[in-house]
Amino acid sequence: MLDILSNRPDLPAEIARRRTFAIISHPDAGKTTLTEKFLLYGGAIQMAGQVRAKGEARRTRSDFMKMEQDRGISVSASAMSFDFKNFRFNLVDTPGHSDFSEDTYRTLTAVDAAVMVIDGAKGVESQTQKLFEVCRLRDLPILTFCNKMDRESRDTFDIIDEIQENLAIDVTPASWPIGVGRDFLGCYDMIRDRLELMDRADRNKVAESIEINGLDDPKLAEHVPAHLLTKLREEVEMARELLPELNPQAVLEGHMTPIWFGSAINSFGVKELMDGIGVYGPEPQPQKATPRQILPEETKVSGFVFKVQANMDPKHRDRVAFVRLASGHFNRGMKLTHVRSKKPMAITNPVLFLASDRELAEEAWAGDIIGIPNHGQLRIGDTLTEGEALKVTGIPSFAPELLQTVRAGDPMKAKHLEKALMQFAEEGAAKVFKPMIGSGFIVGVVGALQFEVLGSRIELEYGLPVRFEASQFTSARWVHGSKVAVDKLVQANKQHMAEDNDGDVVYLTRLQWDIDRIGRDYPDVTLSATKEMMV
Repeated sequence: MLDILSNRPDLPAEIARRRTFAIISHPDAGKTTLTEKFLLYGGAIQMAGQVRAKGEARRTRSDFMKMEQDRGISVSASAMSFDFKNFRFNLVDTPGHSDFSEDTYRTLTAVDAAVMVIDGAKGVESQTQKLFEVCRLRDLPILTFCNKMDRESRDTFDIIDEIQENLAIDVTPASWPIGVGRDFLGCYDMIRDRLELMDRADRNKVAESIEINGLDDPKLAEHVPAHLLTKLREEVEMARELLPELNPQAVLEGHMTPIWFGSAINSFGVKELMDGIGVYGPEPQPQKATPRQILPEETKVSGFVFKVQANMDPKHRDRVAFVRLASGHFNRGMKLTHVRSKKPMAITNPVLFLASDRELAEEAWAGDIIGIPNHGQLRIGDTLTEGEALKVTGIPSFAPELLQTVRAGDPMKAKHLEKALMQFAEEGAAKVFKPMIGSGFIVGVVGALQFEVLGSRIELEYGLPVRFEASQFTSARWVHGSKVAVDKLVQANKQHMAEDNDGDVVYLTRLQWDIDRIGRDYPDVTLSATKEMMV
């Protein structure tokens, strides 16, 4: 693969064949279905579980939380590893629902590229735009898949224009759709000059591909009706004149996105997209850290926690930390230093994920994502190394936009509630604040649906019914400044002050006026809406 720093040595073959990417999209664009088909082509599952099929068959593989299965939405990011041709894909499926965007932001710190899924009828939607901006901040390469072409969708040039205008990125077609909606036959592969035909009868079958020599090949007429063929020839000619040519280097730098058209539910266009990820997607990239960046080819192992999932197995109250390996070759049983506590940790039972199935990972390489079961030692933002004190940077924590107080249904169980809340806070599912005055906890989230998920998880996983009540506060800000300045603020504003689960001081606000007043009255203190997930 092309590398941005050309003077770096080639990566070891095992690392170079890894492609670690996330799928981002607006809810309902078909992201979970696409994930399913990836697993189908990777040979990981035999039959893709239709998200909407009946009964047990509708349990998709990547949605393992009870609520996800009931509602058919993804609310927690899950990781999956599988082989495709000679590549090893590490795919992180992210929640599309905007109420869970923080989980998604953090996930994007752990991947090297993103696959953006767009609905052919709706084009670029608000959530896609937000997530795209995060990819932009990180200069992530982006590959685009325009889904649902077998339904009535917009004109192909319109879709491409909209992506270029809204997202300010060059778009180059890797394939071109033939017909739309009911007339959708398949695509013309513009990279390899082949005809890809869709089989509507069997959704779990790989589309057939017919080799042709360019658009003038008489064989085309045998498969494509005349009126669609004329339109295809005109459109492809226009596209080749008007749209930029595919430049692999520009894709790696994040300035250009190739777009594939298809229908994930009919398994069409997915294989071409996967080939594209293999060829144009980046190999594992260096990670930003202090005091120096970490290169994937380093022989010493290092990795960082970007997500913690509690109670994946409700019987065991376990917590699994999702760790992205940044460098080296990891073997099961290795001792790694937990940089925050400076203590060694023996990693005896690391797991690789295939959705909710997990298997012991005997080994893993830079670029892989492994799960480390633990009892709360590992938190989001933690770095693990072979002894060197490195800290991976840039994993954000955002100020919550909705605050509610939470009480246990049974007042005798307040202690249990505290434990449950701390666990969810460390998992990053919510912010938990302990006010300095009064009892009880204030829970902060980014989107309202998170309260529902939290309530249902506390009840399911801890057997604790809870109730959320309106709080007088509307948002929270982390307080930074010298100890003297912060103490002065705390003493004078006790009724507004709280601590988060890391013990950091937080100022709870009712109105923007509160924030302005602090800025005016306490010039040596800053209030911040984000906090690095570090210690």
